Amino acid sequence: MKLTVYHDGQYWVGVVEEQDQGKLKAARYIFGTEPKDEQILQFIREEMGELISRLSQEVAIKSSETKANPKRLARQAACELRRKGVSSYAQEALKLEYEKRKLEKQAYSKQQKESTKARIRELKEKKAKEKHRGH
Repeated sequence: MKLTVYHDGQYWVGVVEEQDQGKLKAARYIFGTEPKDEQILQFIREEMGELISRLSQEVAIKSSETKANPKRLARQAACELRRKGVSSYAQEALKLEYEKRKLEKQAYSKQQKESTKARIRELKEKKAKEKHRGH
C-alpha cells in the first residue's frame, strides 16, 4: 500500500494505491486543510483500510514479458526524472507561503527597529533639554 499526500491547488488530497496479484486499486481522499501528522496517522489506522475495501474496480497491470530496448528505457527514465512528482505542487505552495511570511517578518522587524531608534532618539533629546534647563 502506498499513500501520497499532495496539494491540488485547492485542497490537500491523499491518494491510496494498493497492488495485489497484478491488479491495482486506487482511492482518493480529500483532507481539506493541510493535515497534521496526527490526522494522517488517524486516517491510516481507521479509514484507509475501509476506503480500499470499498473499491470494487480494479485495473489489471500490464506485465511486459518481452525485453525492452535499452535506449527506450533510458528515454523513459529521463522523462520520469524531468516530470514533477505528485507532491511538487505542494512543495511549491509551501515555499511560496514561506517566502511570503519571510517578507512580512522582515518588514515587521524593520518597523520595530525604526521605532526603537526613534524612541532612543527622543529620550536623548529629552535628556539634553533637561540638562540645559538648569543653567
